[in-house]
Amino acid sequence: MIKHRGFPGRLPGTDFQFVIRRANPRGATPLTERERFRDRRPADRRADVGFLRALWEHFGDQPFERGNLDAGRLAWLFGREVKPFEEGFDPESYDALLVIDLAVARSSFPEVFSDREAEG
Repeated sequence: MIKHRGFPGRLPGTDFQFVIRRANPRGATPLTERERFRDRRPADRRADVGFLRALWEHFGDQPFERGNLDAGRLAWLFGREVKPFEEGFDPESYDALLVIDLAVARSSFPEVFSDREAEG
């Protein structure tokens, strides 16, 4: 399992985890798509924004390995803003390649991209 050095471990000031410390000896937790409802708590939405921002700043539009990224946190974005990069995707593999779907991500979380585009 690759450890993404420099990737934030959690949302600052909260217990929302972004990475795991070690691989599960029984295998990776399967990635599944979780439905986001409109009435989610503001703290949960901030965690989604923070995690997507960290993904964008760390990987940009390039494919990345799942590695030590937390499956629970990925699940809130998986299937929408974060998608499998290749056919034959294994949702239970730490080596699985993912990529940010920029069109969907910009639509869902414009605040993540507006800051970076203003800088450029």
